[in-house]
Amino acid sequence: MIDKDLLDLLDNLKLDGMKETLVARIKEARDHDLDYQEFIKLLLQDEQQVRSIRSLSAKIKLANFEEIKTLQTLDLKRYTPEVRRVINHLTTGAHLREQKNVIILGPTGTGKTHLAQALGHDACTKGKKVKFIRSNSLIAEFNASRTDDSWQTVFNKYVRPDILILDDFGLKPLSQTAACDLYELIASKHVKSNFIITSNRKTQGWSELFPDQVMACAALDRIIHNSYAIVLEGESYRKNFLPKLP
Repeated sequence: MIDKDLLDLLDNLKLDGMKETLVARIKEARDHDLDYQEFIKLLLQDEQQVRSIRSLSAKIKLANFEEIKTLQTLDLKRYTPEVRRVINHLTTGAHLREQKNVIILGPTGTGKTHLAQALGHDACTKGKKVKFIRSNSLIAEFNASRTDDSWQTVFNKYVRPDILILDDFGLKPLSQTAACDLYELIASKHVKSNFIITSNRKTQGWSELFPDQVMACAALDRIIHNSYAIVLEGESYRKNFLPKLP
C-alpha cells in the first residue's frame, strides 16, 4: 500500500513517470536489496523516459506531418550508392549540427516527401522543433493572413521551428507578394535554423519562379549554397499501389 501523501506529492510535482512505476520499483528494491541511491536513480530514470516520450510525441504533433515516416521505413536499396551515402550521413544529424539545408529533388513518386518527413521525424527524436507544410499551402496561408491582420503570427509560426520542411516547392511561379513573403522567411531563418525542401524542379530553374531576379538571387543564395543536395531517381513508388488491369 503506497502512502497517499506520497502519491499526492508526486501528482503535485507532476512526476507521472515515477508514480506509474513506484509499486514495481519498491518491489524490485526489496527483492534485490537495492540501496537508496539505486532506488532513487531508477525512479528518476523512469521519469526521464516518460518525459522524453511525451516530448517526442508533442514535437511530432506540432510538426504536422502528413504521414509518420521514418528512415527505417525508407527503401534505400532503390537509390544509388551516392544517395545512400548522403542519407546515411544525414542520419547522424550532420545537417542539424552544421545548420545546413537539405534539398531533395526528383520526379514524382520517387520518395521525396517520404524522405523529407523521415528526416523531420529523426530531427524530432534529436530534440528539434520541426514544421511540415506544402509550399502552396504556405503561400495560401500567408495570403489569407492579410485579410485578418494575422500575417506576423503566421510568419512567427514558420520562422520559429529549427527545421521548416517545404514540400513540393516550385510547382508554379510566385506572385510578387508570395515571393516577398518567402524571401522574408528565408532571410529570417538563414542564420538560426534550416530548411528541408523537396521539388520536382531542378534548382537551376528556381530563379524563374521569382518575378524579381535580384530577390531570387538573394533568397536562393541563402538556400542552395548552404545545403546538402539529394537527387532521387528511379520508378515511382506509387506504381506499386496502382490497381492491376483485368
